[in-house]
Amino acid sequence: MKAVIFDMDGVLVDSEPLHYESDSELLRRLGISVPDGYLDRFIGMSNPAIWEEIANEFKIQKDVREILNAQLSLKLKLLKRAEVKPIDGIPELLKEIRRAGLPVAVASSSSSIFIKEVLKRIGVDRLIDGFVSGESVARSKPEPDVFLKAAEFLGVEPADCVVIEDSKNGTIAAKRAGMKCVGFNNPHPGNQDLSAADLVIDDFRKLTLKALSAV
Repeated sequence: MKAVIFDMDGVLVDSEPLHYESDSELLRRLGISVPDGYLDRFIGMSNPAIWEEIANEFKIQKDVREILNAQLSLKLKLLKRAEVKPIDGIPELLKEIRRAGLPVAVASSSSSIFIKEVLKRIGVDRLIDGFVSGESVARSKPEPDVFLKAAEFLGVEPADCVVIEDSKNGTIAAKRAGMKCVGFNNPHPGNQDLSAADLVIDDFRKLTLKALSAV
């Protein structure tokens, strides 16, 4: 292991409920009624990919870019009034990785603006070398593009990276990138299938650098 790549939503911070709230509100504004759990299948995917699929499914005539702008505005408003903090054990794990001299990147399907604001709000931005947004690559998770770009940014071969993810789409993307993957069983993002991961955990406080290196 020469580098660690973290997903953000549901891994560094419990922000999936915020995404769910903003997307649900947008669906209501568009006059679309969906069953409970409808949004679960999109967890880990980039916003453009999600809303292109929804627009096609429900034959929405509104420009997807307009929807995305509205989504980002709503999401930032929700973030501003939300009490956000890192998931238990994350700051300690990041510090341990940094002490070992390993580079760290975030590869998230969220927008760059949202990623930057969240990392700053939870106080881990100084512990991370940089981030890659899913909106900056051609294909969304479960395709490997965002992880491959993160490895390139860090100057490390994909096979030497360990990814930490909490979604089905994310774990599949990590394995398609040729990377090792730790799946975090976060209770909030619905019932996610993490079977593609090499190791599944439910508490970052129990994940040591030694265990991470052994994946």
